[in-house]
This record gives sequence, C-alpha cells and structure tokens, in this order.
Amino acid sequence: MNNTPELRTLQRPSIILGIESSCDESAAAIYSGESGLLAHALHSQVDLHAEYGGVVPELASRDHIRKLLPLIDHVRAEAGHPALTGIAYTRGPGLMGALLVGASVAAGLGMSLSLPVLGVHHMEGHLLSPLLEENPPAFPYLALLVSGGHTLLVAVDGLGRYRQLGRSVDDAVGEAFDKTAKMLGLGYPGGPAVAALAAQGDPAAHHFPRPMLNRPGLDFSFSGLKTAVMLAIKAGDGSPQAAADIAASFQQAVIDTLVAKCARAIRETGFQRLVVAGGVGANAGLRAALAERAAQDSFALHFPRPEFCTDNAAMIALAGAMRASEFTAGIVGAEAVARWPLEDLAAPV
Repeated sequence: MNNTPELRTLQRPSIILGIESSCDESAAAIYSGESGLLAHALHSQVDLHAEYGGVVPELASRDHIRKLLPLIDHVRAEAGHPALTGIAYTRGPGLMGALLVGASVAAGLGMSLSLPVLGVHHMEGHLLSPLLEENPPAFPYLALLVSGGHTLLVAVDGLGRYRQLGRSVDDAVGEAFDKTAKMLGLGYPGGPAVAALAAQGDPAAHHFPRPMLNRPGLDFSFSGLKTAVMLAIKAGDGSPQAAADIAASFQQAVIDTLVAKCARAIRETGFQRLVVAGGVGANAGLRAALAERAAQDSFALHFPRPEFCTDNAAMIALAGAMRASEFTAGIVGAEAVARWPLEDLAAPV
C-alpha cells in the first residue's frame, strides 16, 4: 500500500535528495514520491559541542563540511543509486554558516549532476514530518512545533498554507530545558538530560507556575518558569534528590502548559487532528500526557517517530518532493537565510 502523501509533480515521480545542516546535525535522505522514504542518515554533533555547553557555530559549520558528502554517498548507496530528479536542502532558518555549507553542497551537486535544486523551509519540514509515517494525518490539522528555538501552535490548512495561532513570547521550550539543565549542572543537550533526571524525582515536589494558562489566547511564556527553577535551586539543599525533584517538577509544569494550550487550541479552532513535531516532541512524558488528553477530548494525535522529531533530512526530502513543481532547471546560487518567517511561504501553484 502506498502511504506517501499527495505530491505535485511535473512529468515523472520525484526522487529527491534531501540535505539538512541548519544547526548541529548533518543529515541526508532520499525520498521517492512513488515509494516513500528510501534511505536516511544522520550525524549528531552532540559530543563535539558538549564540552562547551551549547552549539559553537564555527565548529558546527566545519563539521558539516566534513560529514555531508560521506552521508550523501551513504544514502545514495543504501537506496540503490536511484535516478534523482532534484535536490532539496534547508535554506533556513538556522545558523548562517551551517546553512551555507548545506546550500553550497546542494548547489555544487546540482551543477555537477545537472539536477534542479530547491531551498526548503526548516520549520515546514517539521510540520510535514508526521507525513513520513504509515498512517499520515490528512490536511487540515493543528501542529504543536516544539524545537530548540521554537514553540509554535500552527494551523496547517495544506501545503504552504500555515497560520500561526500561538508562540512563545520569550524562551522556547527547548531553551527552557537547556537553561534548566545548565542550572542543575547537567550535560548538553538539556532536554534528554532533564528528562532522565526527572524520572528519579517527584513532579509534585514543587508547584512551579503554568505560565499564561489563566489568560486567554494561545501564546506561551517560559521565562517565569525558568526563574522559579532558579529560586528553587538556591533554596534547596543541593542533594541529588532535590535536583531530581526540581527537574521532575519543571518538566511537569512544561507538560501541563503544552497540553492545556493544545486542548484550548483544538477547542477554539475545531480541528480534529493534532500533530506534535520538533525535538521536545520526543519527550515521553509529553507524549503520554497528550495521548491521555486526546482520548479524553476525542481528537486524533500524530507524532513522527522519535528519530524524525529532531533535525533530519527525511523531512527536507519529503518537503522537496511535495514542492516538486517549484524545482527549476539551471545553475543556482548557494542561498541561505538565518531568519525566514513561516508566514512568508506560499502553496505551490
């Protein structure tokens, strides 16, 4: 059975090479409009940046230079060297130096292989990532996008038809996890480190604020929660159990906030499907709480598999295949943009 989403193609089925290099993960993938995902591979830079407590842009760019071409060779071989019809790469948003590496590789390969090239929006890739699964959601749906730098509630009415309903007015969820991890003396990246410690703690030990739940609207705020964590750490006894209780209470406050805002958005918009994407979407506690709320409120819930929650090239190749009509022949420049509002995207003609 063909579970691939509806694709817009010009002449023949798309077979797209996807390249991702927006931050600290190098990735390549090949997606077929006829057969689905053929191959994907990823190299994480976590170990490279861990000793610095966060991403060092220059080191990230240099590592992309070393890793992208071997990853591309690997996925082409794994897929059986199919006849590619185009190359999609992450044009933005992200770290400019890292983006330019991927853009340059894509432009160079396009010229050498006589293939058209298309720059893809990183956030659109995340919004479409659940379509990689066996039972993809149909348009329209509500999406909660929770990545390292973004916390968004988006109405996805169709390809390129996105309406931002809510956003974080300060720290994104991923940033709040990273900062909490740093205050607790944990490693990088912060999300998995806090989740692991939280499993040993009591989520009811501290009643941290659930920001902006007592006011209308769908925006988020996590700076006050971060401050509450800091004060709890200062007032604590510094024991391992105290740290675990703070981590568990912090994580529960985040989960409660995200679940409540998603439920409010479902109720206000009338959507029947919720998609959760981005790195924080891999959090087991959040998945369980949303599943419970979905059963209670009778809406469908869709997650990409955990490996496709974080940055990956499979979602970039998919987005490229779904925008196949936008590929144009000829030599292209290495285009990258650090900031690219999601609202600037349009549906393919």
